[in-house]
Amino acid sequence: MEDLHALGIDVASLGAVPLRYVRLAASRKAAEAPLPFQAASLTRKALDAALIAEAIAAGVQVERGSGVRSLKRTAHQTWEAQLENGSEFEAPVAFLATGKHDLRGHERPDDPNQWVAFKMYYRLTSSQTTDLGDASELTLYAGGYGGIQPVEHGLANFCCVVKRHYFVKAGRRWEGLVAKMQEDCPHLAMRLTGAQPVLDKPIAVTHIPYGYLRGSTEDGLYCIGDQAAVIPSFTGDGISIALHTARCAVFAYVASEPAPIFQDKLRSAMRPQMRLAEAAANGLSNSFARAVLPFGLRVWPGAMSVTARLTRVTQSKMATAQALAG
Repeated sequence: MEDLHALGIDVASLGAVPLRYVRLAASRKAAEAPLPFQAASLTRKALDAALIAEAIAAGVQVERGSGVRSLKRTAHQTWEAQLENGSEFEAPVAFLATGKHDLRGHERPDDPNQWVAFKMYYRLTSSQTTDLGDASELTLYAGGYGGIQPVEHGLANFCCVVKRHYFVKAGRRWEGLVAKMQEDCPHLAMRLTGAQPVLDKPIAVTHIPYGYLRGSTEDGLYCIGDQAAVIPSFTGDGISIALHTARCAVFAYVASEPAPIFQDKLRSAMRPQMRLAEAAANGLSNSFARAVLPFGLRVWPGAMSVTARLTRVTQSKMATAQALAG
């Protein structure tokens, strides 16, 4: 949360729920371990609104209601962004931050595992809310894994990533997928007993190239967030990476460091963290690992803490921003 503090954003004032534990469940029982750092759970809607408000207060012109259709290099060696409403903007420097969605002409490699991700908000029963407490729960099943944790307004955020073949077996429908995940992980079924979904349908995204690290870029185009590194969900903090890489890009831009050099340095700095997170994600979706991980966590609770610490962006990694700029 160092980057948010640097921006003057206090997540507690936005209603963020403090998290102190992580639980891992592959059957009916869950193993628990304390988190090695302060964590807070907040919906993207609340966080994004705060970030946009802060940007506007700093003098940024924000265009809403229309996404970017294309971004291309002009004959004058500037960058031209065309919006879906037909508007065009031109500048000598651009920052590519389209998250998990690719922009035409700047596509990342295909996802070989064909991951599909879903997000749904639930209102749990009072007993399940109390039982969930201040923990983030990881639930494992045959075709992927998920996480459920409390967020503001007394709700719980449930996100999951599954391989396409698992989704197909579930009938390609959200209701069938939830039923199959609960069948594979009874702990999840217990947690969602009596839960009321808040959204009419889940938020979904496909073609997520987990483990992707951008190695190069064009002059004047700084790629940040998921356009720079796509860390596997739940095994690494994508939000912190988005904020961290953006801040690094600003340092580089202010120091007149060319985008290609910035991108190469960022790749080298992020590689160890990304590789460990990828290994952790492979373990979560491996059948043998699912059987032994909860037991291993009960024997050595510190294992989860070590993994969490090494796959998150911390203040020590912020020194990388200075190195990237210098």
